[in-house]
Amino acid sequence: MLIVGYALAALIGLSLGLMGGGGSILTVPIFVYVLSYDPKLAIAMSLPVVGVTSLVGALGHWRAGNVDLKTAALFGVVAMSAAFVGARLAAFLTGAVQLSLLAVIMLVAAISMFRSARRGSSAQTAISSEEGTASLRLLVPVALCVGLVTGVVGVGGGFLIVPALVLLGRISMKQAIGTSLLVIAMNCASGFVGYMGRVDIPWTFVLGFTLVAVLGILAGTYLVRYVSQRALKQSFSVFLIVMGTFILVQNRKAFSHATTAASKR
Repeated sequence: MLIVGYALAALIGLSLGLMGGGGSILTVPIFVYVLSYDPKLAIAMSLPVVGVTSLVGALGHWRAGNVDLKTAALFGVVAMSAAFVGARLAAFLTGAVQLSLLAVIMLVAAISMFRSARRGSSAQTAISSEEGTASLRLLVPVALCVGLVTGVVGVGGGFLIVPALVLLGRISMKQAIGTSLLVIAMNCASGFVGYMGRVDIPWTFVLGFTLVAVLGILAGTYLVRYVSQRALKQSFSVFLIVMGTFILVQNRKAFSHATTAASKR
């Protein structure tokens, strides 16, 4: 199983390099359902893996001129604050509830990714000066949402960040992907600080897993120019639907217990 886990780590890195997101959403399910880690520990473990991998990918995009540091700073600082709060709030949720929330997010991400693929990856709406100012203001609530998601369920949120940066931050798709990776790294660092002292991280395994994911993102960053983004997103969205449905079914008891408790009150 360990070999399978490392192979899937490479897949996480490839996805982050190719799409600026998506792969991080698989990290927790891999830790829980393939490698049998406790959900809460898996979420905490996912943050350094996704954070370091994304940072390496962001450096590659930065060298290529595809990172908007000003937008990353605006979006990232807000998201980091929310990620820390989300990590602290996660203490009040059971692991099953966190996994169920992750499954719902996976399904939302799949729909968003599929619609994005149908519109075309290079589509970008022209925005006037006044609309641009209003759009930048909208980045703040989106950043808060992304940060909370990172802290609570351990995903980077690239599937939300990339379209937000294109439509609201008024930057190109290539820059959005690179900037998204930097924001994800910032989010994960803050979220992990929120988990420190509450879980015992198996650092030897995490470092090995991260190294494989980093190799994957380096390959993905190189291959992005040769791969059809549309076909990739459509295929990945179908995979997310299958995985999200599986996780919901596996954790359906979390909802039945909540319903039973509510009926007894």
